[in-house]
Amino acid sequence: MPEYKQRLLEFEARKQSDPVTNNPATGRCPVSGKPGKAVQIQTVKALLKVSLRSVRNTEHFFCADKDCPVVYFTADGTQTFRVDELRERVYQKEPDNLEVPVCYCFQHTSGNIRAATADHRQAILADIKAGIKAEQCVCDLRNPQGACCLGNVSKLIRQLEKS
Repeated sequence: MPEYKQRLLEFEARKQSDPVTNNPATGRCPVSGKPGKAVQIQTVKALLKVSLRSVRNTEHFFCADKDCPVVYFTADGTQTFRVDELRERVYQKEPDNLEVPVCYCFQHTSGNIRAATADHRQAILADIKAGIKAEQCVCDLRNPQGACCLGNVSKLIRQLEKS
């Protein structure tokens, strides 16, 4: 069994026995143990495919660890949402999957960016910047990390240029 699945099972067992004591409000993913990034509740609600009645109206964090099945978690660790509970695939969880968007607003996938020439990659960046300037992006709702995708696209392009 992969280590993250074992950690998930252990977390679920702890959560059932004593959710408050065993999951202090640290902003760390209860499965991976890595720090999360705070996301707005509307981002979480917009991207979940589960009933929104189950979503607690409290602070949520985004777990970017690609080896962890958790995408969102509450500060106290009592609520988690996994990759399979989202409407969108998450780039940070599947960075090598060519079909997963890196830019959710303008639909630039990892595959598009990887296949592009250096000039076309610069055109992709220009396209995203133009969309931002025209106020056509809603990364806070479409991007699972709840923030602008431009940084992810730029980072991927820099990695590709180095290789």
